[in-house]
Amino acid sequence: LPQVLAIDEFRGNAEGEKFQCILADPENRRIVDILPNRKHDMIRHYLLKYNNRKAVKFVVMDMTGGYRKLMHELFPQAKFIVDKYHFIRQVTWAIENVRKRLQRSMPVSLRKYYKRSRKLILTRYKKLKDENKQACDLMLHYSEDLRLAHRMKEWFYDICQMEAYRQQQREFDDWIANAQSCGIKEFEACAKTYRAWRKEILNAFKYGLTNGPTEGFNNKIKVLKRSSYGIRNFKRFRTRILHCTS
Repeated sequence: LPQVLAIDEFRGNAEGEKFQCILADPENRRIVDILPNRKHDMIRHYLLKYNNRKAVKFVVMDMTGGYRKLMHELFPQAKFIVDKYHFIRQVTWAIENVRKRLQRSMPVSLRKYYKRSRKLILTRYKKLKDENKQACDLMLHYSEDLRLAHRMKEWFYDICQMEAYRQQQREFDDWIANAQSCGIKEFEACAKTYRAWRKEILNAFKYGLTNGPTEGFNNKIKVLKRSSYGIRNFKRFRTRILHCTS
C-alpha cells in the first residue's frame, strides 16, 4: 500500500453490482486496485490482506460517513483528509438552495432570470467583469438572505485560498460559528456538516492532498465504458482499467 491512499467509488455496473470501488495512490498517480463493489465487508477483507497498513500515512476520501468509520478502523494511525471538491461544494449547494427557496416567491419572469443568471452569484465576485458585478449587485439587492449567503460564500472561498494554515484554521472556525448563527437554514446545515468533518477538512488545508487524480481515473473509466458499450464481466473490466491507466 502507498503512503497516501485514496478511496472512491464509481458506477461500473459489472457483475450485478451498480458501483465498484477504486483504491488509488494520488501522490504517484496510479491505481492500486479496483474492487468489485463498495460493500464495507469486502473492502475490509481486501485491505486486511496487506501487511504494511502502517505504511499508510494519509487516507483521502469524500464525505461518505461509512468510509470514514471503516478507514479509521483499518488505518488508526493515519491522518484523514476530505477531498477539497467535496467540502467546497457544500457551500455551493447552500447558496444555490437559498436562491431556489427565494425563487419560489418570485414572479415567473424574475424566477427565470435568477435561474438563468445563477452563475453571477456562484462565480467569485472579484473575477466578474464590471457589468456583471453590477448585475450581480442588482440580484443580491432582492433579498437580505441572498446578500448574506453571498458574503458567506465569498468568505469561505477566501479561506480556501489562504496560504497560512494557522490563519485558515482560525478563519474556518469563525466561519462555522457565523454560519451556525446567521439565521439561514441552508448555511446552518452546512456549518453542522463542517463541524462534523472539521478535523478532516483542516487536514486538507494543511497537507494539500486531494482526490483529483482518482477523479481523473474515474473519468477515464467512463470513457472506457462508453467505448466498450459497457462491460458486464468484472474481471475483464478490472483488467482493462488497469491496462488503460497503467
